[in-house]
Amino acid sequence: MLTGLLIVLLPLILGYLVRIRHEGLMALVNRGVNAAIYVILLLMGVGLAGLDDLGGQLSRLGAQALTLLAVTSACNLAALGWLSRRLRLAVDPGSSVAGAPTSQLAALAGSLSLVAVVLAGVGLGLLAGGPLGEPLFAWAERLSEWVLYGLLALIGCQLRNSGMPLRQILLNRFGLAIAATLAGSSLLGGLLAAPLLDLRWQEGLAMAAGFGWYSLSGILIGDALGPLLGGVAFLNDLGRELVAFVLIPLVIRRRAALAIGFGGATAMDFTLPVIQQHGGVGCVPVAVVSGFILSLLSPPLILFLVTL
Repeated sequence: MLTGLLIVLLPLILGYLVRIRHEGLMALVNRGVNAAIYVILLLMGVGLAGLDDLGGQLSRLGAQALTLLAVTSACNLAALGWLSRRLRLAVDPGSSVAGAPTSQLAALAGSLSLVAVVLAGVGLGLLAGGPLGEPLFAWAERLSEWVLYGLLALIGCQLRNSGMPLRQILLNRFGLAIAATLAGSSLLGGLLAAPLLDLRWQEGLAMAAGFGWYSLSGILIGDALGPLLGGVAFLNDLGRELVAFVLIPLVIRRRAALAIGFGGATAMDFTLPVIQQHGGVGCVPVAVVSGFILSLLSPPLILFLVTL
């Protein structure tokens, strides 16, 4: 177990040790992360195409994803609602961040494009699986594993060079409280959902430990527990983001901690424009810190849980 965990954590740690000061090189790292995500999701789709009784398995995948999303969301809403009554966050919808994008449609399109990549992989697997058979699916599994190692190294590099000093994170008690509440309630939801999904307790925890980072959780879970559960984790975290886009404008003025926290790790990127637009500039640092902490916590936590 420890050896397997070290093998997958090592690229993340090595990437985190790399300090990049050149903007062009950092842009190249960011493009590499995006490219690796698309490649692995395409290969995940190919792996799904190799499942026996594909139609029944996809139906099961959707049902399990909805169950996991419902249970974890209920826990998140209860815990973050409680926290919102105890934190006083400044909400000023009249303020804004210069140059920040505010298009919900563009953010949704970016999320749904990843679903399209998985479906394209399924189509590719069905078309090529006939003549190539098992060698294709074995090749896709091995390739996705190596691309995953590269992705983890690039993500570690991104986190190190995000411009978020450790001191700034530790001093932002609002961001820390929101991240801790979201993480704890999500793990509780995963634990409660495990028997409903016929999973071991550690698998249920791992499925809930993506904290909304769907482009990574599906990859890590799929590599360790198979493409079916990888698809469940992917759809669960994607569903969280889509619900967050609807929830944030409705509740952020009355329950700012709930609105910021529900998006999980995406509060520092995909849902940040919506938080900024409806909550104002005062919510932005809290959202970035919360999202950063969850992004830093999610990969090693998933990797630890799937190796138990």
